[in-house]
Amino acid sequence: MTAVTAPAPTLRGATAAGPSLARLTAVELRKLADTRAGRWLLITIGLVAAVIVTVQIFVLKDAEQTFTAFFTPSLFPVGLLLPVLGILSITAEWSQRTALTTFALVPRRERVVTAKLAAVVLAALASVLVSLAVAAAGTLAARATGGAGTWTFDWHLLPYAAVFQVANVLMGAGFGLLLLNTPLAIVTYLLLPTVWSVLAAMIRALREPARWLDTSVTMEPLLTPDMTAGQWGRLGVSLAVWLLVPLVAGLARTLRREVS
Repeated sequence: MTAVTAPAPTLRGATAAGPSLARLTAVELRKLADTRAGRWLLITIGLVAAVIVTVQIFVLKDAEQTFTAFFTPSLFPVGLLLPVLGILSITAEWSQRTALTTFALVPRRERVVTAKLAAVVLAALASVLVSLAVAAAGTLAARATGGAGTWTFDWHLLPYAAVFQVANVLMGAGFGLLLLNTPLAIVTYLLLPTVWSVLAAMIRALREPARWLDTSVTMEPLLTPDMTAGQWGRLGVSLAVWLLVPLVAGLARTLRREVS
């Protein structure tokens, strides 16, 4: 007689494998442009970079119209908008009440948060590419209008610009994780540095700590060709306070908060 092999028993508690981190990141990238606020913010980032370069064509003297001169100024206004994008990427789940669906589909919340952070980092790196593109367009336009339009560029600025924009967007994401409320996170993120700068200007005892904790001061050397070891140290301290602490505390809060 031929033996009949019984089918292997199935595990009642077994569950299907969840989506990969790459797929979750792709979903979060799509979410950045799905909402009206996120879509217009991305458009604004591109327009601001283009406007800054256009202004530089008329402001700079012919000899000053270099690729670097067009590239660097576009990073500052974009760096002010990227934290808002980071905040929206986190808080939109809670303000639009989609967190329940998201965490039901992917119960491991840390994977969702990781995908969100990866998405905003990719968006920040893409913003650097946008700045490069508009700087190239500005250089070509300067040459076409009779200016110098030289392609002089210090390549050390490129990784520094990437660090500058990634740090900005992650600081915003950290405040979003910590507060989980869009208006509160945006106001707090924009208000705290201003209050700190005002206090440092008024109180002499805060001026030395401001050199280590004021990100507007510690991040500025990133947009210069060379940074000293001391400047890197002060940047690390300020980012530990304004980036790492909100991210860690916000992650702990997000993992524990009840979704309703």
